[in-house]
Amino acid sequence: MTKVFIDGSAGTTGLRIHQRLAQRQDITLLTLPEELRKNDAARQAALNECDIAFLCLPDAAAKQAVALVTDPDTVIIDASTAHRTAPGWAYGFPELGDSFAQAVKNGKRIAVPGCHASGFIALVQPLVSAGLLAKDALLTCHSVTGYSGGGKAMIAQYEDPARSPLLDAPRQYGLGQQHKHLPEMKAVAGLEAPPIFCPIVADFYSGMAVTVPLFASQLKGSVEDVCQLYQSLYTGPVVHWKESCGEEGFFSAAALTGLDGMEISVAGNGDRILLTARYDNLGKGASGAAVECMNLVLGLAPETGLSL
Repeated sequence: MTKVFIDGSAGTTGLRIHQRLAQRQDITLLTLPEELRKNDAARQAALNECDIAFLCLPDAAAKQAVALVTDPDTVIIDASTAHRTAPGWAYGFPELGDSFAQAVKNGKRIAVPGCHASGFIALVQPLVSAGLLAKDALLTCHSVTGYSGGGKAMIAQYEDPARSPLLDAPRQYGLGQQHKHLPEMKAVAGLEAPPIFCPIVADFYSGMAVTVPLFASQLKGSVEDVCQLYQSLYTGPVVHWKESCGEEGFFSAAALTGLDGMEISVAGNGDRILLTARYDNLGKGASGAAVECMNLVLGLAPETGLSL
């Protein structure tokens, strides 16, 4: 029986991981009493007793947790930003290709991709890797997310009956172009410069829609080449190609709310193209991706225990 410990189990990502694992018969969940949840000695004991540790913590606390692990056999799956571009850490998006999948399967240190970054990298990295898009391409990325992506503080803000009327409309943020996902968006996608990134939070709990617009002239190939590449790469079960991304001319970020999969599509016309990824920010954008990585480490099918 695999022993699993979730460090940071009270946060939104940790709670969803716990939900996915609680009904599994192949997992024993190690838990700490509430009064010891932030006790370093208790955490260290659990981190070294378990086979797999999920870190659902702020960056500084995630780095501290890694330092507490002395058992060389403990696998750490970190959902924070702390290690996504760190040397020696596998990047937990196995659908990008065999090298990514093998790094996760064999890894002791695995970084879960950022929610916004997951969609951008799923769309851009294959094109750069295949030579369809230049490494020096200057890109823009738009991403719409539910408010759960902001954690408990933002959830409370949106669900407060006396909240500000400003929350009734979508809000763009990251206005200083210093968003914490930009380093991995650049590095993992293989780009020389990060994109202009325009994240937007809106009044729904969870879900995400990421769009990367391109001029056809930016491609070293055709739109059909892009579609064929996605079709061959994203065959499921977790990430899959979808011929049409919209519903009656609209593209809802809430279509996969509560699920752990991702849809990849291409829209637009012969001159202007929209690359789109749709998923749940708490699913393939966080907890679902973390559980998928654990499944691969255990030699299981990636979709085991996921909601697709």
